[in-house]
Amino acid sequence: MIEIRPSGDRGQVKLDWLDSRHTFSFGQYYDPNHISFATLRVINEDHIQPRGGFKTHSHQDMEIITYVLSGTLEHQDSLGNGSVIRPGEVQRMTAGTGIYHSEFNGSETQPVHLLQIWIIPNENGLPPSYEQKAFSEAEQWGQLQLLGSPDGRNGSVTIHQDVELYGAKLTTEDDQINYTIKPGRVAWIQIARGSVVLGDRTLSQGDGVAITPAADETHIIRLTGTSDPAEILLFDLAVPSDYTN
Repeated sequence: MIEIRPSGDRGQVKLDWLDSRHTFSFGQYYDPNHISFATLRVINEDHIQPRGGFKTHSHQDMEIITYVLSGTLEHQDSLGNGSVIRPGEVQRMTAGTGIYHSEFNGSETQPVHLLQIWIIPNENGLPPSYEQKAFSEAEQWGQLQLLGSPDGRNGSVTIHQDVELYGAKLTTEDDQINYTIKPGRVAWIQIARGSVVLGDRTLSQGDGVAITPAADETHIIRLTGTSDPAEILLFDLAVPSDYTN
């Protein structure tokens, strides 16, 4: 089954310094039909104005991934980490038993555009930890690059859950990506910018799509580029035994 989550149907929070769109229920936005997808709990698309940001706040028992599309985001946390996250980099923070952090746009002039992703961990009570890695943009042109995985292979960040996170850029109508979903797994595709074609469906920035094959079925995803250059994230997820969505 393929279910599209249109960009315009997402929840929205708009402040003087923040415009945030929520794919799944988050904060004051609640939609009983869009709580989560497998272990994927949050995809928030944030536009943060210059000198704006999230003051120090806490998290617990969540894998938090930050993916910057443009601008820069400053990060500080209670583990003593301080960093700047730029396009082409992925940050993974394991909240575990508890962590405090802040996120801030330190620019005086340039907004920052990012996706923040939450994944439910495979166990609670993990030690809090932090990881940030840069990825070669050339390895995403017309192909999937592994950004996150349970074992941190191929230089990906380590996610404490049975999930593989891929990034790709499709810049022309000749670009095509095929990906196989193995039996017992599901996939989510998030269009970070631009547009792509999935089968006969055109997906645009902010759209998401849930792909849930039959339990014993192997399913092939085929994504094709358009004249509107695209950047996508693909999540290959195990299905929890108690999952009902």
